[in-house]
Amino acid sequence: MTTTRNRYLSGNFAPVTEEVTAYDLPVTGRIPAHLNGRYLRNGPNPLGIEDAAAHIWTLGAGMVHGVRIRDGRAEWYRNRWVRSGTVADHLGEPRRGTPIDEQLDISPNVQVVGFAGSTFALIEGGIRPYELTYELETVGPCALGATPEGYSANAHSLFDPRTRELHSLAFRYGSDDVQHIVMNDSGTVRRTTTIPVPGNPYMHDFALTDHYVLLFDSPVVFSPAHLSTGVPFTWDDRRGARVGVLPREGGEVRWFGLTPSLVGHTLNAYERPHEDLRGSGTGGCDIVVDVIRHPEGFDIRDVGSSRPTLDRWTINLTAGTVREERLDDRVQEFPRLNSRYTGRPYRYGYAAAVELYAPPSGPEDDRPDEGFSNALLKHDLSRGTTEAHEFGRDAAVGEGVFVAAESPAAEDDGYVMAYVFNPERSASDLVILPAQDFSGEPIARIHLPVRVPLGLHGSWVPEEDR
Repeated sequence: MTTTRNRYLSGNFAPVTEEVTAYDLPVTGRIPAHLNGRYLRNGPNPLGIEDAAAHIWTLGAGMVHGVRIRDGRAEWYRNRWVRSGTVADHLGEPRRGTPIDEQLDISPNVQVVGFAGSTFALIEGGIRPYELTYELETVGPCALGATPEGYSANAHSLFDPRTRELHSLAFRYGSDDVQHIVMNDSGTVRRTTTIPVPGNPYMHDFALTDHYVLLFDSPVVFSPAHLSTGVPFTWDDRRGARVGVLPREGGEVRWFGLTPSLVGHTLNAYERPHEDLRGSGTGGCDIVVDVIRHPEGFDIRDVGSSRPTLDRWTINLTAGTVREERLDDRVQEFPRLNSRYTGRPYRYGYAAAVELYAPPSGPEDDRPDEGFSNALLKHDLSRGTTEAHEFGRDAAVGEGVFVAAESPAAEDDGYVMAYVFNPERSASDLVILPAQDFSGEPIARIHLPVRVPLGLHGSWVPEEDR
């Protein structure tokens, strides 16, 4: 692995240098026979670094890692760079497709999803998604969610399983507007709502409920002075934080003030009706929003220096107030849930205590063994308890994705899947945990031939959604 003063180029962050294809992967344990699909994850994997000391982790070219599962077998593993024009040039290959704007032709490195029968690598800021083949080869830039004003589907687009709509809350670099974009299940844009948000804040994620869209305004704002860094945002001490409530069908946004912070990611949100004195059920509602909150002073060019926690905001629409509370103090990120409960009342959430937010490690790492442990977390939000599946300090774990059982009898009846570095093999495993026996032994470990660097987000893409 690369050794450098930049922690994002060493250890489990170090980029891999080759694309690999492997078949019939060895498995310890037993893969549930009904699982039929692909586990995919995207993340930065830079090419041609000119100045290692100045490298910013989130600017690396996107690389998607995937495992194909069927009939209790792991059929293949593949890792492929998302070939923007610059990546194709570096690899000495022909460019794929034609970008709308050469300056915004950037390799998407944040998320990878299956939608409308295709596979898409996603990013944000007005940068177009890229379409991939089933085997993760690059097709080219695409118009998923594209609007005439230059917006497109963002990294954290949300699929509503009830309406079968895909929602995006998209921002553009240098624009004081954001757009709520709604697509039908074939990917056609059905409607858009343009929302003025002066200052061009960094709005990485959002939330849905049955009737509302939740927008997160923050003190992290566009900064032309930082354009040369590649990440043109900075914390503005003069600016507050707000949560906005927008009707899903469009209309005016109601804004509610918050303690200065940045929402890293949303776990979920839902409406909780008030009971009026007559019991008629017309007493209004609260909106409950569970988020990963980064504290004041967040540095977007060194995301690992933050200490994010799981917080809850309860918005009383009748009184016009917000109650803020901490749900879990442990440093964590990458929250997920059973996606069938998106925007609805739910009980269980999952998150990861990842090396990204641990103190820097390396050859001179002198942290005590109990100082940090990579772990996946299961939050029981009804009981207020948390279970942890600890992997150990050197076993770097990424985001955990919940996959429902074949005929689920409960919200947590299913599995949590994640890439985990196996220090004994110096390579990664795709670990499948039983969600109802979360701290117990994995159901299966699929042994990959290579290391998967720490990255960002991914998806389980069932074969029917390919």
